[in-house]
Amino acid sequence: MKKLLALSAGALLLWQASTAQQQKLVADKIIGVVGDKIILKSDMDGALSDQQHNSVDGTLAPDAACKTLEMLISQKVMVLQAERDSLPVSDGDVEAQMENRIRYFESMYGSKEKMKEITGYSIYQLRERFRQPIKEGLLAQAMRNKVIEPVKVTPSEVKRFFDAIPKDSLHFYESELEIGTLVLQPKATREMDQYAIDRLLDFKKRVQNKESEFGSLAILYSEDPGVKDNKGVYTLNRNDKNTWDPDFLAAAFRLKEGEISSPVKSQHGYHLIMMLKRNGDNVTVQHILVRAAVTKSDLASNTAKLDSIRTSILKGRITFSEAVAKYSDAQSAKFDGGMLQSKTGDGSTLITIDQLDDPGEREIVMMLDTLKPGQISAPVQFTDENGRTAVRIVYLKTRTQPHRENLTDDYSRIQQRTLDIKRAEAINKWLIEKIPTFYVHVDDEYKQCNHISQWMASLAKQ
Repeated sequence: MKKLLALSAGALLLWQASTAQQQKLVADKIIGVVGDKIILKSDMDGALSDQQHNSVDGTLAPDAACKTLEMLISQKVMVLQAERDSLPVSDGDVEAQMENRIRYFESMYGSKEKMKEITGYSIYQLRERFRQPIKEGLLAQAMRNKVIEPVKVTPSEVKRFFDAIPKDSLHFYESELEIGTLVLQPKATREMDQYAIDRLLDFKKRVQNKESEFGSLAILYSEDPGVKDNKGVYTLNRNDKNTWDPDFLAAAFRLKEGEISSPVKSQHGYHLIMMLKRNGDNVTVQHILVRAAVTKSDLASNTAKLDSIRTSILKGRITFSEAVAKYSDAQSAKFDGGMLQSKTGDGSTLITIDQLDDPGEREIVMMLDTLKPGQISAPVQFTDENGRTAVRIVYLKTRTQPHRENLTDDYSRIQQRTLDIKRAEAINKWLIEKIPTFYVHVDDEYKQCNHISQWMASLAKQ
């Protein structure tokens, strides 16, 4: 159910990155000081939590804490040096970033009122919480850009880097593909919507009349795939790592203990929500999900529309990305342009067959044998991640052959790795030079971290 109701990880990380510096707990601990800026244990814990949430297997590297604190220290140094150098970050730049972020949250939650209801913050309060983190982020980025801008790599440096890699350590790339999808989600008729609402109203009446138990109805009738495991019971928190559907969340937090909501419409269907327990910002609720049924004629109409869109793409009247932007009903389309994303978390659109392991993606695997690069499939019906029936076309943009890493096929990747290493070296050299010009204190627990020990040694020489 958390997958069913959760919003994108990108939205979640944006929120956490914006507020991490503002979460000052009473029992917090200062683990670093740079100039007049402090680093709290909660700052590092928040960053580590983000990394764990974003990792492929949900685990952290042994040195994750060290690297995270090094990153936080280096950011503070860059902010302070940017202020010394009077790097151009204007109030207008800060306000523009802030307004973009506010608009993003407003669109995510549906309205300013609902955003305040769920987050607990007014627009004014959000601006106040965002302003300083955004300004520091822009200053740090400006300083970093100034440091790395002169750093370049030559073809000979790329070759030298590649030649130094032991042959048995070279990457082996499986066949990689770039795959796009354009999804149309059939809309249920008013009659089917009303039928779903009436079913939930009947459930509510039966519970209130003590004819049935809410949990029993959830097990028997809820279309939430998690109901078999938890009977539809979830604990929600306004600041939870899992950001729930805004309509569902807002409705849940409006309830009193023991109260049952009217049918609530979300992107996943209609919900009946019962408040089990409130405890500050935490609530425990139980819900029943019923989806309005989609008729065969609705599916047929969407299939015909999608076939027409496909024809327009094939005839060059519109590009695939333009068609996705104009027609796709997939929520992620506005972020990924319809292209499937690598599950390595690097934002790449190059994926391997074994990454297509979700139920809806496994169906795509079966289609790839009949598609050549540049081709688009006929419209096909499928069940999306929320259990709804939809229609899509699949676009195979590119396909590479399995191969061992080499300079001919993978030059851009090797060049980028070479550049990243050289930039990291330039930044660390810059930090070693600049850190002694600031007051820096690091908690004893972290003084043995690799770069921190170098920085502290440079301080001791002063």
